[in-house]
Amino acid sequence: MNSTEAKTVADFLVADFEQEMQTTLRVLEAVPNQRLDYRPDSKGKTGLGLVRHIGLEDAWLLHCIANGTFTPPPDDSDACGIMSPADAIARYRTDVLPALNRVRAMSGDALTATLNVLDMFQAPAVNLLAMALKHSVHHRGQLSTYLRSMGGTVPGIYGPTADMQS
Repeated sequence: MNSTEAKTVADFLVADFEQEMQTTLRVLEAVPNQRLDYRPDSKGKTGLGLVRHIGLEDAWLLHCIANGTFTPPPDDSDACGIMSPADAIARYRTDVLPALNRVRAMSGDALTATLNVLDMFQAPAVNLLAMALKHSVHHRGQLSTYLRSMGGTVPGIYGPTADMQS
């Protein structure tokens, strides 16, 4: 992919990510404060673990892409300060859009640069932007499946849900 094509693809992905952010916030807002320790299986993250993961890693991935280098992922222990869905929402609202805007400002040449992702694999920055969007949607979907078991209701994601019917 040449730099002009990469910039066109990135512009589309940034706009799509920006749209998905609103849905992600709706899912985070639907997480009840009780049962944050819920997990469907011992291998899965807890509700709070997913809330933290989404609240921290969307911005981290985007900043790494904009920086052209990947640093270790953020600490998602209690030390991160996200102890409730409201904390994650505040962090998400503060951090993700500026990170996305940094990616939006990248040149086509920067978007075609191959980045090393923590010595696990390498890919062009524009491909990693697509991965960051998929990562966000994946974990949001995971969290949305926890909501009813946690005592919450599932908001509309790509249309109405059974919880929205009377």
